[in-house]
Amino acid sequence: MESSHRAASWSERLDVGKGVRRRVSRSEHALWRDDFRIQDPIDLLRASEPSRIRGLLPLRYERMSESPFMYMRGTAASMASDVGQCPLTQLFVQACGDCHIGNFGFFASPERRLLFDITDFDETLAASWEFDLKRLAANLVLLAREKSCSRADQREIVVATVRSYAARLRAHVFMSPLDAWYASTDSDDFIRESPDEPIRRRRIAFVEETRRRTSDHLVGKLIDATGAVARFRHDAPNIAPMPSDGRLKKDFEMVLRRYPESLSADRQQLLARYHFADMALKSVGVSSVGTRCGIALYVSEGGDFLILQVKEAGPSVLESQSLSKPNPHHGQRVVLGQRLMQSASDLFLGWAEDNDGYHYYVRQLRDMKTSLPPAELDGPMLPRVGTLCGRTLARAHAKGRDTVAVSGYIGNGKQLADALATFASRYADRCEKDFERFTKAVRNGTLPAANG
Repeated sequence: MESSHRAASWSERLDVGKGVRRRVSRSEHALWRDDFRIQDPIDLLRASEPSRIRGLLPLRYERMSESPFMYMRGTAASMASDVGQCPLTQLFVQACGDCHIGNFGFFASPERRLLFDITDFDETLAASWEFDLKRLAANLVLLAREKSCSRADQREIVVATVRSYAARLRAHVFMSPLDAWYASTDSDDFIRESPDEPIRRRRIAFVEETRRRTSDHLVGKLIDATGAVARFRHDAPNIAPMPSDGRLKKDFEMVLRRYPESLSADRQQLLARYHFADMALKSVGVSSVGTRCGIALYVSEGGDFLILQVKEAGPSVLESQSLSKPNPHHGQRVVLGQRLMQSASDLFLGWAEDNDGYHYYVRQLRDMKTSLPPAELDGPMLPRVGTLCGRTLARAHAKGRDTVAVSGYIGNGKQLADALATFASRYADRCEKDFERFTKAVRNGTLPAANG
């Protein structure tokens, strides 16, 4: 009886998704026109400046000035606003909110498996699934253009990504909740799926190198362990000293004292085996540059290192696009979203706030964490990369409340893939025009530029 009831529930939810096609046809996802836009991207960048560390803004804009692809990585708020004006199904998942190729990568699970998954959740929130899939598709087109791929190849990459997303989402629909929860892609899968022997050998070497990316491996690079007390090596602007007598140092100290309360009792006990040694400021990513981000060095009695990253969490770019009540603590929002979307999460993932009302989340800085190797992002490899990221996104979305309905709406993915390939091309064109305006704004001083 339970099996029959479950099948009936699946059928009903699939039919709900199919019924949404009458309101928003799958072909409508191809739509993008410049008159959809209601917020200017330059205005949105300037609006975010007061909440950021002023001295780091030039670094943020310098990184965004590298290419349209890098520019897009720094404009999650603009794209969220734009997609919000497009036809939306309003079938909700736990969304990443900033789903671009740079936010996929490898990291170690608590069991020390090397997993491939989404790695950044600053903008995560319950929202319509289109926000993530459209951002990933457009970002892949910009990357393909940077790699001199033809228009036909760009389209192939998006189609492969969306078809992979649709197939994996449908597979998860018919799994048991536990099987879906524990599903993952690890380094063994990455190696096994190599298209030929040279790529297989290259991937094996990459995995072996990634496994060496631990805190202890940073001695001499990021950590100076020559003195009586270990300290961070400073490498401005990426790593800079924490002002010794400033309010920021006191705020970070408060966060590190409060943060363990968000961990389970066993992990609090594990963290207690390390003692605090040093702290520094660290600039990260592209869109996060200028936010309050630091790193903290801990050392065990045996001299082993643990590096925690303390990262400011602000409102999600999806807040105006979500029907869910916002979490009052943005650090907690990030942590809960990450735990829901990832196949496994950091042992030390937690949250806290300082006395000035800023919210933060904390995680390990380096525990076999790395992005896809550059060779995987060459033009001929991009359809495979898109397929890998598409199915990874589907697995993360599969934990959402409307998963079965989303799958019912999408179907086999062919019609949606054609539509999103058209959307991604049109939106990439728009991003290239925006990039020209952006670089002009940096040159004429409307946005602060790097000065050496």
